[in-house]
Amino acid sequence: MATSVPITAPPPRAIPEALQKVCFALCMINIVFFPIAYHSHWWIYDVNGQGIPTDFVNVWAAGKLVLDGVPAQAYDWDIQKKIEVALLGQDFVGYFAWHYPPPFLFVASWLAKFPYAASFIGWMAISIIPYIAVMRLIVGRNFGFLLAIAVPTVFSNIFVGQNGFLTAALIGATLYLIPVRPVLAGICLGLLSYKPQYGLLFPIALIAAAQWRVFISAAATGLALAFVSWLAFGTESWQAFFHWLPTFSQAFLTEGKAPWWKMQSIFALVRYFGGSEPMGWAFQWVLTASVAVTLVLMWRSRVPYTLKAAALAVGTLLTTPYLFTYDMMVLAIPVAFLVRIGLQSGFRAYELPALLAAALCIVTFILTGTPLGFAATLIVASLVLRRAGPWWRRESVPALAPAAG
Repeated sequence: MATSVPITAPPPRAIPEALQKVCFALCMINIVFFPIAYHSHWWIYDVNGQGIPTDFVNVWAAGKLVLDGVPAQAYDWDIQKKIEVALLGQDFVGYFAWHYPPPFLFVASWLAKFPYAASFIGWMAISIIPYIAVMRLIVGRNFGFLLAIAVPTVFSNIFVGQNGFLTAALIGATLYLIPVRPVLAGICLGLLSYKPQYGLLFPIALIAAAQWRVFISAAATGLALAFVSWLAFGTESWQAFFHWLPTFSQAFLTEGKAPWWKMQSIFALVRYFGGSEPMGWAFQWVLTASVAVTLVLMWRSRVPYTLKAAALAVGTLLTTPYLFTYDMMVLAIPVAFLVRIGLQSGFRAYELPALLAAALCIVTFILTGTPLGFAATLIVASLVLRRAGPWWRRESVPALAPAAG
């Protein structure tokens, strides 16, 4: 099949100096900021020694309820918030609700065994490792290490203690392994079931490309995780998950309990500018259908695999209405594929400026709260489609094969 036949890669090109300098500057910001922020009481704890309310508090609180023997109560918003308030030492407006499927309670319960700060920092330190490794594999050079840490969404993910690193690592590993280790790729995809909204496009692409081993191993892994979590946490945890899911959807996608500017989807953008919920869903479904059709055509074509993988990765961000900036860690994956292509066959004149524009969109959101994440995703998606060419004609671009170090 076209997706599994490697192409001999041309000799690697020199890394553009401008790309190196920008990545180095962004990398240093991400590395230097957090030790300073922690000691200055801007991150994790405030000047009064109280915990700063961020997303990670719901992970630790859910894990605490598991360790207390009542995992189903993690899905109860009021009970969950009481644990969070007691942990932080202060009340806060709103909720950090736990809405992940029961398999992710394994991670939460393990993290809750440690003190809050150690758990927070440890989760970031551990989860970033597979993400960095996957970025290095995709880029094919050690520059992938620098690129991985330079991505602006690294800042957002670390600041709130979210799972963006894990999500990006699993999606990136799945796409990297499909041509060479399909069963292992399926296992990575099955592990992604803790965020099911990012797995919706994968079955469509896998069926289109007849990647049945990936499909079957992913389904088996997902089912095995569900079964093990049922044994560990009981039927009540799954009942609670499905019981509270409509409440979560109502709060965040209908009532806008999380301000619309915080989410970076076309649905949220329509609501941000005053559009109604039906209008938001209309835009979202049209975009989702368009992305799905495009992916089917691409994955059945002779487009180089690197572009198919990049398109599927960026498509996962375009097709979910529930998308926060830390979730946009996934955008690093298509960027890594584009950088791989550029380092092998040369960057086109517009590509590096466009990638810089995408990065500036995310930086602008971090600094001002202006919802430009969707624009960043569109920029990367446009670069992928432009590389594929009209009707995805085949170009002399290396497929996913081991590259020179």
